[in-house]
Amino acid sequence: MSAAVLAPAARRDLLAAVRWIAKDNPAAARGLRDAVVRAAERIGEHVHIGALRPELAGEPYLFVMLTGFPYVIVYNAGRRPPLVVRILHGARDLPEILRGL
Repeated sequence: MSAAVLAPAARRDLLAAVRWIAKDNPAAARGLRDAVVRAAERIGEHVHIGALRPELAGEPYLFVMLTGFPYVIVYNAGRRPPLVVRILHGARDLPEILRGL
């Protein structure tokens, strides 16, 4: 199976995070980008690795925390390939941001 695909909003999320982190730590910014790529590959290979978070979004949306970074990947496990809809910092107001899913 192929890697998960990033929706336009997820691409914008990732670009904004990488730009923000790169101001102080370019290596960490590259690390975040690489971690997202690896997570997208894992999600594509194992669609149901994410956790349900019914207080944030119903099925088919699942959540994966990025190892080493305070970011969460939100993806639609019902799509083939899976669709990453958002990449968000865990300190943000997730219920508000994800209300429209």
